Amino acid sequence: MGKPTGFMEYERRVSRDVEPRERIKHFKEFHEHLTLEEQQVQGARCMDCGVPFCQAGMTLGGMTSGCPLHNLVPEWNDLVYTGNWEEAYKRLHKTNNFPEFTSRVCPALCEAACTCGLHDEPVSTKENEYAIIENAYEKGYAGPKPPKVRTGKKVAVVGSGPSGLAVADQLNKRGHSVTVLERSDRVGGLLMYGIPNMKLEKQVIDRKVKVMEAEGVSFVTGADVGKNMKAEKLLKEYDRVVLCCGSSQPRDISAPGRDAKGIYFAVDFLGRNTKSLLDSEFRDKQYVDTKDKHVVIIGGGDTGNDCVGTAIRHGAKSVTQIEMMPKAPDGRDDNNPWPQWPRVCKTDYGQEEAIAVYGHDPRIYESTVKEFVKDKSGNLKAVKIVSLKWEKDPETGRMVMKEVPGSEKTLEAQIVLIAAGFLGSQKYVTDAFKVAVDGRTNVKTEEGRFATSADKVFVAGDMHTGQSLVVKAIRQGRECAREVDESLMGYSNMYVQ
Repeated sequence: MGKPTGFMEYERRVSRDVEPRERIKHFKEFHEHLTLEEQQVQGARCMDCGVPFCQAGMTLGGMTSGCPLHNLVPEWNDLVYTGNWEEAYKRLHKTNNFPEFTSRVCPALCEAACTCGLHDEPVSTKENEYAIIENAYEKGYAGPKPPKVRTGKKVAVVGSGPSGLAVADQLNKRGHSVTVLERSDRVGGLLMYGIPNMKLEKQVIDRKVKVMEAEGVSFVTGADVGKNMKAEKLLKEYDRVVLCCGSSQPRDISAPGRDAKGIYFAVDFLGRNTKSLLDSEFRDKQYVDTKDKHVVIIGGGDTGNDCVGTAIRHGAKSVTQIEMMPKAPDGRDDNNPWPQWPRVCKTDYGQEEAIAVYGHDPRIYESTVKEFVKDKSGNLKAVKIVSLKWEKDPETGRMVMKEVPGSEKTLEAQIVLIAAGFLGSQKYVTDAFKVAVDGRTNVKTEEGRFATSADKVFVAGDMHTGQSLVVKAIRQGRECAREVDESLMGYSNMYVQ
């Protein structure tokens, strides 16, 4: 806890966002953070609540409530309040390998479950976390700490997203020799090419990778296992292999005109944008340019919002976001009580920017694309959309979506970005290692376990569970690392809360 009466004495304060019209001029992070002294006051707001739901990470109402990493939130909030920043870092890092990532991209499940938020504003836990880790780098607390003893065991981790990095970090700290294989040209996986720079600047990833390298982890880029690197080679050279390749198959949209030029998957759009930015500050023109074009984005989640923000930064003439689901309520419904995750309407940074630039929210709810319209040259020129309504199927009793007759309308569009989620792992990887998959093509294991059907092969992250949050991928990586360690040594002393 912080100060016993702090939640009554101090109001919640968070970093100030740069105004939308100003921040769209660049691809940098745009938050002006509090000073350490101001952040200590925010730590004081953590109340002696008795049951800290913030660190529960349990499933309520079908969604996660509290931190899946079971971060020791009240402990390091109190340490922030008392100004004991080094100890705060140690307590934070005990459960979270990468607070520099989660303090930027996590949706703050901890804050949604904060007891202080039941009748007031929750503690600014996410920004307390940011202050802890950034201060730790500045003061040297977060520097390299190589293991003193090596076990002689070798582990290959395929994929360098959040789960792969967590596996590697944990196993390396245990003393195993870890090599991370990344098919792209840069380390980071989803963090590098799936999340745009304005949410997570890439030097933040590079900074942590350099620490891990100094601690003994080896990174190999351009290693596409199953294509230019054989699975058999890894199984022969390493004692264990861990697959952390993500949920890499984007869900497509089947509609007439799908072959039109100008339709891209969101993950490709965002990835090309970041690569061009890092390679040449966009001078190489190897990105999808939305300047002066009408852009339609299919999908209403975080990835869709990232596409909105990216398209606006390149000067799109208009941006429209199509969502199949109805608009969520502005406040909690009675059937969605605290500490469940609040199913309320969220206006994210991209939508804020669209409102500032175009004068209206870009989202059209309860709609779907009926047809992609091409010109004579095969280029996309418009999309036809139709409204949907939810009705109960009389035979099954389930709610189903049906088109609303006469609701069709046409939107001008030269670019469409499909941000409809992902279906599972990629077949060439699972085939290469001969691992069993489930009906969603996620790699199959026993419930709560990480060993696959193939000897010496383990799995973690989205490749195991399907598309999820960065914080959950880190948790998966930590748990998987413990199981790998136990298989190698016969026991494990790894700490997994």
